[in-house]
Amino acid sequence: MKLIRRGKIVLEHEILEGYALVIEHDRIKDIIKEDVADDLHVEEVFDACGGYITPGFIDIHSDYIEKMAAPRKTSVMDMQLAVYEFEKECCSHGITTMFHSVSMLDNELGTPMRNPENVKKLVEIIEESHSQLHLIHNRFHMRFEIDNFTQFPLMMEYLKKGYVHLLSFMDHTPGQGQYRDLEIYKKTYLVDDKGTRSEEEIEEMLKEKMNTQKLTMDAIRCASDLAKEKEIAVASHDDDTIEKLDVVQSFGATISEFPITLKVAKEAKKRGMYTVVGAPNILLGGSHSGNMSARDAIEEGCADILCSDYYPASLLHSVFKMEEYGQKLEDMIAKVTIQPARAAQIDHICGSIEKNKKADLLIIMKLPNGLPAITHVFVDGQLTQRNHYRM
Repeated sequence: MKLIRRGKIVLEHEILEGYALVIEHDRIKDIIKEDVADDLHVEEVFDACGGYITPGFIDIHSDYIEKMAAPRKTSVMDMQLAVYEFEKECCSHGITTMFHSVSMLDNELGTPMRNPENVKKLVEIIEESHSQLHLIHNRFHMRFEIDNFTQFPLMMEYLKKGYVHLLSFMDHTPGQGQYRDLEIYKKTYLVDDKGTRSEEEIEEMLKEKMNTQKLTMDAIRCASDLAKEKEIAVASHDDDTIEKLDVVQSFGATISEFPITLKVAKEAKKRGMYTVVGAPNILLGGSHSGNMSARDAIEEGCADILCSDYYPASLLHSVFKMEEYGQKLEDMIAKVTIQPARAAQIDHICGSIEKNKKADLLIIMKLPNGLPAITHVFVDGQLTQRNHYRM
């Protein structure tokens, strides 16, 4: 057995002081009073030194693996190496369960990692990691663009094989959703790095993309029904109208990722959907694409979950940034632990500090400069990372 003591234990609705945490094998065995801990016979004792003891972070939406695997458009690294190295980075940021958000698109939109062949390699490596030595729990969040006719059979194959742990449907058609502002879409996807495309070429590409054919609702429902049969949660993406919520709920979506406006976020929340906002949005002071402020959504009570999106370090720092803005720390920790666990239907295994749940745990302290720092990371009860901060 192991013991973590002299820390503040962050539960879902309160923070306990004067208690210690007992770990046996890969599980949380008990929460006991500090004075009782003195009489306990354990193999290892970890001193939290007054820091916070929290569940490990669960990130249900991050495409950062694409940057690890392809740091340049012309530089695709070994996929196994990319996952291996990204595990170490996740640990350093307190992420113990990562849903790698791999996009399946009809075109690559500038990144080689969205090439079907590379997606297939990555998906298989994520699946293999479950039975290999690992630092974190790797999961596959399949993001499917609804104009991707050619890859629909492959998506169904992945679902049938049990490779998928979360499914989301995306529509990045310019003029709606995330890219209501056409100028932002052009700058993001159509203006080439060297600036060689003419305005006429860009407008023609934009027109073609705006008029692209999409999957039928029957096809989307077919995939969604299979996901539900496999007990896989289904998410929508960039919901921008109440009418779109009607549509996504009709095919069984229970998660609304990145609702575009507060009005839509509030309605999604009212309907019982889990709402997801990006942690980088908080650190930036707003959306990088001109949409809803994550801070506003949290303060209005219509943001359930924080995800790192494209910046893994943002989870830890956004949680403590929102505490500075007056939010309770335990409420913010819940948005990166138990709430994403519930949304992804794994809350019976992890996401909170409770007896018999997985011992995926962090010890977090505040540095003299006020920034939070993770000193210990435990995954399945094993210490996977320890950081010593020195003057």
